Amino acid sequence: MTAAPSARPTATSPESDALRALYADWSDIIATTPDLTMRLFRSIFDEWHQPTREPEDVTYREETVGGVPGIWALPTGADASQVLLYTHGGGFAVGSAASHRKLAAHVAKALGVTAFVLDYRRAPEHPHPAQVEDGVAVFTALTGRGVAPAGITTIGDSAGGNLAVAVALSLREQGLPLPGRVVAFSPWLDMENTGTTLVTNDATDALITVPLLEGMIAGVLAGGAVPATTPLANPLHADLTGLPRLYLNAGGAESLLDDAVRLAERARAAGVDVTLTVAEGMQHVFPFLAGNAPEADAEIAALAAWYRG
Repeated sequence: MTAAPSARPTATSPESDALRALYADWSDIIATTPDLTMRLFRSIFDEWHQPTREPEDVTYREETVGGVPGIWALPTGADASQVLLYTHGGGFAVGSAASHRKLAAHVAKALGVTAFVLDYRRAPEHPHPAQVEDGVAVFTALTGRGVAPAGITTIGDSAGGNLAVAVALSLREQGLPLPGRVVAFSPWLDMENTGTTLVTNDATDALITVPLLEGMIAGVLAGGAVPATTPLANPLHADLTGLPRLYLNAGGAESLLDDAVRLAERARAAGVDVTLTVAEGMQHVFPFLAGNAPEADAEIAALAAWYRG
């Protein structure tokens, strides 16, 4: 069990600035476009793949699994009995399988496994628990195809990191077999916005702001109809006992850092095997720089070592 976050060097590579620059551009568009429609908002976030190099020796296939559409990432020679059930980030409202397929493929390739990136139902049209239900549906369908539950890893980033945890919690609540592992990149967990780094890292985070989070919260929690302390919406309020091995990371410059730290502390207190890494100076979901920045590649290599450990 990792006792404390392990930090990368504070100095960041020049290549890592690509993600900060993309986020700064998005933030400027959001701030200067008061009549931004949801369709255009989603189009902006579908650019999320741009800092990620297209991985080699990976093919993709679109499919609907358990009633949920998505994209398979299939690295050459991957073990088809091992599947990453990848839930994309984007505040439960934006992001897509298309925006995240390259990131999922880099991770799958490093781990020697396959990945299915869900296009789960998004808020505000589909508030909580639609996203969790879709994750459970895919997990159940995969096991119905003969994939062993222990061979499935729930994994995601930001809001998708929340879902990676929540899907495992929902399976436990239903008395169903659990995934073998849970992985969350820069998870956004706190629907109450109480994290200290929302304040202390506000000046260094190029994307996340409290007003942005408040808008996302209103959508996924149906304008307050769903309590912000609902455990499957806010895993910081969940009983984490019995969760599988848990791998968390976050960027040291991001406002949601405290979410990952608090989840690690609470999971560890519940007896869960937890690993948390913090990449100093890095932005939200810094693994998006896979193939282009050494910090992302080092993190994915560390995850692969943990996966095989």
